[in-house]
Amino acid sequence: MRVIVTDAEVTMADVLSLRMTVDKPLTDGAELVLRHRGTGAERRVGLEATGQQAGAAEVAVALERLALTPGRWDAYLQQDGPRTRMTSIDPGFSLDRLDAYALRRRELAYRAYRTQTGYLALKIDEARPVADVRAVWFREGRFEVTGLLAYTGFADDDERRRAHMELRHPEDPDVAVSALATVRGVRFHAALSLCDVIAAAPDFEGLWEPLLFVDGLDDPLPLGARIDDVDGRRRRVHYPATTVDGVRIRPCYTADDELRLEVGG
Repeated sequence: MRVIVTDAEVTMADVLSLRMTVDKPLTDGAELVLRHRGTGAERRVGLEATGQQAGAAEVAVALERLALTPGRWDAYLQQDGPRTRMTSIDPGFSLDRLDAYALRRRELAYRAYRTQTGYLALKIDEARPVADVRAVWFREGRFEVTGLLAYTGFADDDERRRAHMELRHPEDPDVAVSALATVRGVRFHAALSLCDVIAAAPDFEGLWEPLLFVDGLDDPLPLGARIDDVDGRRRRVHYPATTVDGVRIRPCYTADDELRLEVGG
């Protein structure tokens, strides 16, 4: 059976909504099969097409009830014979929609996307609260960062909250540099002196970890960048370095897309 996904969206209620072109009408036995790339585990759900017309069909699948685990799940259509991997011509997201999706507190974040080879897949991540980074730069001897508070449940309004950013030494969390931060609604901005970083400890080399502390949240927020379409950020995103008192400093990302400040090296 030939199927092409023309529109794929995970709604705010974690429902996978698909519009497809098909060469056969979907029958009562049609199933969506999701297969986890790492383990081979599968989930199956019967499909009930709505708005089905000649050569087209729409389906909706509630993802929460499928007990999907973090990772990437490839999508197949099973009907009257061998399963068919679902080709997609839709990237499956918009950045504005991803920002809106991240405003709610969630345990898991679901995203539909088109693979590099042109197939439909789901990416599932744990949705712990995070300070999602949108811009990083050096200016007048300061390290500055802006972004969005994700999965905190805060409203996107003008309410101001007390906050500060802390930059912690990689081997000794008691060695840290702190500076006030600005939080308005779900937007944040923080800046701290690079000279203070160099003066914080005689042994200053390593990947220093920034954390954002915000009133109303029990735990500090790690700074990361996941709410976009960039995969493998550590390989793809490279910031320019600066030098302070002869010490090289450069922002960078870890393998799990968390921001660090590389000092020395």
